[in-house]
Amino acid sequence: MSKKDYYEILGVASNTSDDAIKSAYRKLAIKYHPDKNSGDKKAEDKFKEVTEAYEVLSDKNKRTQYDQFGHAAFQGGTGPSGFGSTAHAEDVFRSVFEGLGGSGGIFGDILEGAFGGSTSRQRRSSRRGSDLEMSMEISFEEAAFGVEKSVNIPRHETCPTCKGQGAAPGTSKTTCSYCNGKGQVMSQAGFFSVARTCPQCHGEGEIIQSPCQECRGRGRVKVQRKIDVKIPAGVDTGTRVRVYGEGEAGQRGGERGDLYILIYVKKHSIFKRDENNILCELPVSFVQATLGDEVEVPTLYGRVKMKIPASTQSGKIFRLRQKGITDVHGYGKGDQLVRVTVEIPTKLSTKQRQLLREFDSLGGGSTPGIASFMDKIRGAFK
Repeated sequence: MSKKDYYEILGVASNTSDDAIKSAYRKLAIKYHPDKNSGDKKAEDKFKEVTEAYEVLSDKNKRTQYDQFGHAAFQGGTGPSGFGSTAHAEDVFRSVFEGLGGSGGIFGDILEGAFGGSTSRQRRSSRRGSDLEMSMEISFEEAAFGVEKSVNIPRHETCPTCKGQGAAPGTSKTTCSYCNGKGQVMSQAGFFSVARTCPQCHGEGEIIQSPCQECRGRGRVKVQRKIDVKIPAGVDTGTRVRVYGEGEAGQRGGERGDLYILIYVKKHSIFKRDENNILCELPVSFVQATLGDEVEVPTLYGRVKMKIPASTQSGKIFRLRQKGITDVHGYGKGDQLVRVTVEIPTKLSTKQRQLLREFDSLGGGSTPGIASFMDKIRGAFK
């Protein structure tokens, strides 16, 4: 089955900006996040799908390759044909032969012979450990300032008893006598000299006579490991934090994989985030808006004083410089945008009502908006 187009997965056009791609991914990541769709396999698969698409389209080089070659750009080839390496050619021919005679059998053996037994050699070489991924929920403040948290992750590590060799202490692996350590055996199939994977050592070239009791010859054991993770300031929902070398242990001396932590930020009771800016609403009284005042405004950095000029209208936005969130890539800091909302009193005393009527009888102050609206009505109904 062909893979779905990455742009289609994120619901964006191929000429969409990087910011729009990021925004689309965030929305989908929140919608299909495993924490919000517990037990929903379709949501989990969709989450993995949008994450894979974002990994490619958010990287300038990968996106360029994808735009030029499509999915073939990430299958080991150097172009759309995918024939950039021997391994790729083998995969293509193998798929043809498997379509004719199924997997394995003589066709598989012919391929191993034709391509020099690359599969067996790869099997015997060291392998990098798999990457791990987990999600983490943090507070709005932790996302803004960064935080260090301890997490427990289950993973495979090199067996401490056999040091990853798989053989019991005091013993060692022995060279396979069936293939003489080559991992392959040769046989004749008509005009072909066929290299088959050794049935005794399964391509390893070595035999473990006395397996390690702790790992049962696998060279790795499953453990629960507690590690400290630094979450940088400026992360947001959908951000993936990479922790180098904290994934699965490699095999046969291979390097360890990485750990990826997908961030989910809790909503704040007062603040909202818009990129690196912080938004909040500030209720003020009719008198404060009319006459002006100096008020205290909550910020992530503590309360600050802000002047409300006389005749401030409801909906007016004031900017507090450098009171926003530090850019996760180190490109400065955002601002805090304060939107003023004028509250109308709901309970008035008799005296207050009387004073307001007197105020209104004196003209009610300068109200250019109302005057302009009345002029329009008069003009429309002459």
